[in-house]
Amino acid sequence: MVELRPITEENFLEAFNLSLAAGQERFVSHPIRSLAQAYVYRNQCQPFGIYAAGKMVGYVMVIYDYDVPEYDIWHMMIDAAEQGRGYGREALDRVIKYIETKPFGDSGRVALTCHRDNATALKLYRDRGFAPGGNEDGDEIELVMTVR
Repeated sequence: MVELRPITEENFLEAFNLSLAAGQERFVSHPIRSLAQAYVYRNQCQPFGIYAAGKMVGYVMVIYDYDVPEYDIWHMMIDAAEQGRGYGREALDRVIKYIETKPFGDSGRVALTCHRDNATALKLYRDRGFAPGGNEDGDEIELVMTVR
């Protein structure tokens, strides 16, 4: 079973030690960059460690865009050594449940972007109800869903 734990001063170094599989660097930012963004957007952002059996196996960030308004899922990644075990699927389900609590503001729209060549992630997001949102930026495709 996967759980999300907020990134704090007690566990941020665990996030720094996560690594991407070879070739995935073009798909997702390293947690060091992500945590810098989380600090900048700290009034509208929550970074989480993804934990399985007490060990951080991945990272994800939820940010609220007050201008749209919508929730965005940023930088979700599972450590290279932990991939293929369903942690990403479980973590995404937990993130959606978190967003349904509307922690930053009212919106039922959830968006994310995914590199068009990241077939594994695209399948995961589509299987969980995300659909193309119509916006593209270079190789990044916007996917959206509606939550309660």
